[in-house]
Amino acid sequence: MDKTASRLRRAKQTRHKIAELKVNRLTVHRTNSHIYAQVIGSGRVLASASTNEAEVRKALANGGNAQAAAVVGKRIAEKAQAAGVTAVAFDRSGFAYHGRVKALAEAAREAGLKF
Repeated sequence: MDKTASRLRRAKQTRHKIAELKVNRLTVHRTNSHIYAQVIGSGRVLASASTNEAEVRKALANGGNAQAAAVVGKRIAEKAQAAGVTAVAFDRSGFAYHGRVKALAEAAREAGLKF
């Protein structure tokens, strides 16, 4: 089993558990160049943010670092609260909880999102 298959297996387990809880989830996807976050509820995307957005790209020189992830975390929390979502389950998509994923989660918590 390669790294990608292992990550997807872990992600599947997490999504299954979150589906049982029937709560909104904050899902994160990262690539070498960018990081993406979405709040998903009832099978619909309620809010999304990424380093690919024009406003974020202007403010940051590099979209693939912890500073950029923190900006995305703050933006996703603000957008989720505007959509009426205050509490979510964190879905890290099988990625390890450190570095950019951790920076995004902590920034979202500081901005008022509960998980």
